[in-house]
Amino acid sequence: MTTGALPGVVQEYLAHLTVERGLSANTLAAYRRDLGRYVTYLQDRGRATAAEITEADVEDFVVALRTGSDGGAALSASSAARAVVAVRGWHRFCALEGLVGSDPASTVRPPAQPRRLPKAISTDDVERLLQAASIGDGPRPLRDRAILELLYSTGARISETVGLDIDDVDLTPGRAAVRLLGKGGKQRVVPVGSYAVEAVEAYLVRARPALAATGRGTPALFLNTRGARLSRQSAWAVLRVAAQRAGLPGADHISPHTLRHSFATHLLAGGADVRVVQELLGHASVTTTQLYTLVTPDTLREVYAAAHPARCADGDAGARGAGALR
Repeated sequence: MTTGALPGVVQEYLAHLTVERGLSANTLAAYRRDLGRYVTYLQDRGRATAAEITEADVEDFVVALRTGSDGGAALSASSAARAVVAVRGWHRFCALEGLVGSDPASTVRPPAQPRRLPKAISTDDVERLLQAASIGDGPRPLRDRAILELLYSTGARISETVGLDIDDVDLTPGRAAVRLLGKGGKQRVVPVGSYAVEAVEAYLVRARPALAATGRGTPALFLNTRGARLSRQSAWAVLRVAAQRAGLPGADHISPHTLRHSFATHLLAGGADVRVVQELLGHASVTTTQLYTLVTPDTLREVYAAAHPARCADGDAGARGAGALR
C-alpha cells in the first residue's frame, strides 16, 4: 500500500477493482478517467494525500462536474452521477485501508437526474404496427403478430416474453393469462386481452408446428426458423421491421419498451389505478409506475377546459382558464 499520495492510492484502488471486483475494461477506463479528473482537481486545491480531503472538497467537485468550473467538460447529470460513484468508491476504499480516519464522501449524493416521461405511441400507431407485423405468408407473420400483440396486451418486458414456455400461457376464454418471470426471479400473472389471445392461438395452431418441425423439441412458446427459442435480439428485429414497414414516426427508436410504456400509459389514461398498473408491470415500487402519471401542460389545459365548473357553455371561460395555464 502507498503512503497516501493521491495518484498512488488511485492506482491501488484500480488494481483492487481489477483483481477483486473483475470489472470490465470499459468500466475500469471510466473509473480511471473520472478519478484522474478528481485527483487533478484536488491537487489544484492543494491536497496531497487522501487524509487532507474534506467533505467540502467532494461537494465542490460534484458542482465542478456539472459546471466545468475545474476546467474539464461540463457533464450531464447521468455522467456526473457515474463519476460520483467512482469517487465514493475510492474514498470508501481509503477508509477500509486505514488511510483516513473518516470518509468525507459518505454523505455526498450524486446530482439528481431529470425525470423523463416514458415514450409511448398512440393506439392508432399500435394498430398500424400490429397490422404491419402480419404482412406476408408462412409461419413468421403469424408469430410476429402474436409476439407484438402479447407485448402490448401484457406490458411484458421483451426478456419475459421470449422466456415464455407454452405451459406459461393460459388461453381459456374469460380468464386468459400469462405467467411472467420478472427481475429478481419474481413471478407475476398478467391477464391477456382477446386480440392477443386470438393472435397467440393462430400462431400455436397454424405456425408453431411448422417452426418446431425443424428443431429438436423445446417447450418455448416463440420459436425461430430453426425450431429453437427465439432470442431477445430476434424479437427486437421483429418490432423494428414492423415499425419501419408501418412508417411510424421515429421508427428506428421504437423498442419493445415502447410497447410496455404504451401499455401502461393507455391503461392509466383509461382510468386504471396506478397500483394495479404497478402489479401488472412488475415494478417493485409504485414510484416507478407513477412516472407514467405525469401529464403535459396540453393535457392539463384540455382537462381544465372540459371539466372546470366555471366554464361557460360557449367555451369562452374554458379558453380563458386554459390560457392561464400557459
